[in-house]
Amino acid sequence: MSVPPSPQLIPHLENRGGVSCHDDTNCFEASPPPRNCLAEGNFPVWKFQILSPWMENFSLSVHLMEPLHFACKAGVLRAISTNALMEQLRLKYQQRPWTETLKLVYFCMGNPHRKPVSNAPDGLLLSCTEKIERTLNAKSMFSVMNTLELLSRQKGLTVHVSPSGTACYITSMMFYVEIQLEKDGDVMDVKLAHFEEAPVVCDDLVQLLRMKNYDAFGKILEDLSNMYQIPGNSEMKAKGYLALQALEKDLYSMSLLDRTQDLNRVTEVLNGKVGHLVPRTGGTPMNIEFYISPYQVLEAELNHGSQVCGTKTVVTVEGMDTLHKLPLSPLIVDPQAGEDSSLVFLQLTDELSMDLPALFVLKFHQPVPMSSSSIEEIQRLTGIQISGLKLAPLYELIVQSTLKEKCSEDLSTNKSCFFVSLPDCPKHCYFINKGSEKSDLAGALVSKIPFSHPKCVPGVIEILRHQVAYNTLISSCVSEKHINEDDSELLYFEVVPHKNTSFSVFFLHPVKENLACVVIDVISSREVQCHLHLNPQDPTLNSSDDFIARVVKRCMSVPVVMRALFRNAAKVKADSETQDMNMEQQPEPQSEQTTDSSSLKESLSGAGQQDWVVTDKPNNTDSTEEDFSTAKLETLGDNMEKE
Repeated sequence: MSVPPSPQLIPHLENRGGVSCHDDTNCFEASPPPRNCLAEGNFPVWKFQILSPWMENFSLSVHLMEPLHFACKAGVLRAISTNALMEQLRLKYQQRPWTETLKLVYFCMGNPHRKPVSNAPDGLLLSCTEKIERTLNAKSMFSVMNTLELLSRQKGLTVHVSPSGTACYITSMMFYVEIQLEKDGDVMDVKLAHFEEAPVVCDDLVQLLRMKNYDAFGKILEDLSNMYQIPGNSEMKAKGYLALQALEKDLYSMSLLDRTQDLNRVTEVLNGKVGHLVPRTGGTPMNIEFYISPYQVLEAELNHGSQVCGTKTVVTVEGMDTLHKLPLSPLIVDPQAGEDSSLVFLQLTDELSMDLPALFVLKFHQPVPMSSSSIEEIQRLTGIQISGLKLAPLYELIVQSTLKEKCSEDLSTNKSCFFVSLPDCPKHCYFINKGSEKSDLAGALVSKIPFSHPKCVPGVIEILRHQVAYNTLISSCVSEKHINEDDSELLYFEVVPHKNTSFSVFFLHPVKENLACVVIDVISSREVQCHLHLNPQDPTLNSSDDFIARVVKRCMSVPVVMRALFRNAAKVKADSETQDMNMEQQPEPQSEQTTDSSSLKESLSGAGQQDWVVTDKPNNTDSTEEDFSTAKLETLGDNMEKE
C-alpha cells in the first residue's frame, strides 16, 4: 500500500475563516466556530471532516481552550498552540545577531507578499474599481490619497500617510516619492529621493498629478521600480544606479561636442552624435530623439508652438543573469581633447568599473522593425546579443507596425494591398511583396538594445537612423484603406525588397504598356541613391536619377515620388503634343526657339518639386533648384492628412 501524498493548503478557504487540505485522493476540512460562540459563553468548537480512500468518512468535533495553529509535516496534520509556536521561533533565531533579525523584519515590512490582482478571484472587480477611481476627477484630499494608494499598490510599492494626512509617501527599498497635498486635494509639491540621496523637487511629477494624469504618473513609478530590478542586495542595486549616472554624464558630454548656439533641434536630431538628448529630470528618464521625418518637420513648421516628436529611445539600466563590467564614473577625458571632435575614453580599470549583474539598455516606446543585418551590426558593435528576437519577413513586420500606429488594425489579418489617395492625382494602389524569411530579407521587432560602454551609443544611433529612414519609406505605402471604395482611376505599383536596405517600385509606363522600375537604395539616413529603369524602346519620363533621389530625400514618401514622376512625364507629353500642333499651324521653321521658363517652373512647383533644366539656358538650373527648395512640401501635407 502506497503512502498518500501530503496535503496542501487551499488559500481561498483559509481566507473565509476555515482550513482545507487536499490532494488527488484525500480531503481534509476544518470549519471555524461561529463568531458569537464566545459571547454565548461556550468554548470554540472546530469541526473536522476527513474524506480519504484509506479510511471511512467521519467527522470530529474538538473543543479548544486557546487558538491553535496547524502544521503539516510528512502528511500528518499537527495542532500547535501560540505559545509553542513562539517558543519555536525564539529557539530558531536565538543564535542569530539582532542586526540580521532587524534586516529581515525591515525586508518583510517593505516587501509584503501580495498576489497579482489578475490571479485573485475578485481581480476583475478590483480592476474596475481602480479604473473608476482614476477616471473620476478627484477633488478632495481623501479621493486623491485613495487614488495614489491604489495606483502605488498596483505597481508593487508601499504607501504611507503622514499623521497630518496631507503628505503621502510612496516607498520602496531604493527610493521614495513624497507628495504634499492641500486640504482640498490640490498637489503642492512632489519630491523624489534615490538611495542615500537628498530629495529633489520633480516639476514633471507635479504637473502630471495636477492634470490628474495618473496613467503617466504610474508609468514613471513603474520605470523607477524597474531601474532597481538588479539581482543582489541594496548595495548592489545602488551600484547599478551609480553606473547609470556615469553613463548619463558621458552621453551628455557627447551631445555638447557638435552643439552651437544657432543649432536647431531638427539638425541635432538628424546629425548629432547622440541625436537630440534630453537629460533625466525627476522621474523622467534620459531620452534620445534620433530621427524625424520630413512630414513631421513640416507639421511643426505649420503648427507654430507645437512640439512634434520623432523617434525616441530611453536610456536606463536593467538587471541581468550574468555579470558585466560597467563603469562607475564618467570615462570621457575631455570632450575637446580629440582631433575633429573625436572622443577619448579612459581605460575601463577595476578602480573605475565593477562587475554587476546588469547592462545599460536603449528602450523604445514601440518595438522597431529591424533587418537581421542591422541587428547583427549592432551586436558586433556592442559585443552583446539581443535576446528574445523572433525572425519574420521584414516587410511584414513594417506593415504590421505601421498599421498598429496608424489605425490600431487587427494584426491577425495578413494585408499586402493598400490604397493611397493623393490630391490632384489618380489613386495609388500599392502591393507590398513581403518576401520570405531569407537571411537578407528577414528581421525582428527590437524593443531594447543592451550595451556596456558609452562609446557604443553613437554607432548604435547611426544604425537606428538608417533603419528607421528605410522603414519610413516602406511605411509610406501602407494605408488603413485596403479596399477600393469607388471606381476611380487607379495607378498600380508593386514594392519588392532587395538586399539590405534597397527596394524596387514596379509600375506601368505612363505612355506605353511595358513595365518600368525605380530602384531606391538607402545608403544611410542622409544619403539615397535611385535608378530609373525603362525599356530601351519606351519614351523617357524626363526624370533623372539625381532628381528622383533629391525628391526621395525631401519627402521620404514613395507615393509623393511616384506622383512627381508621373506628373513630370505627363508634362513632357503635353509639351510634345503642343509643339506638334504648333508645327502643323506654322509650316515655315522659325530661326529661334524660346522656352517659357517661368511657366515651366510654376507648373513644376505645383507638380511636387519637379526637376527641369532648360538646355539653352544653363543658369536656370540654379533657379529651378531654389524653386524646388522653397516648395516646402505643401502637397505632402495634404497627402498625409488624407491618408
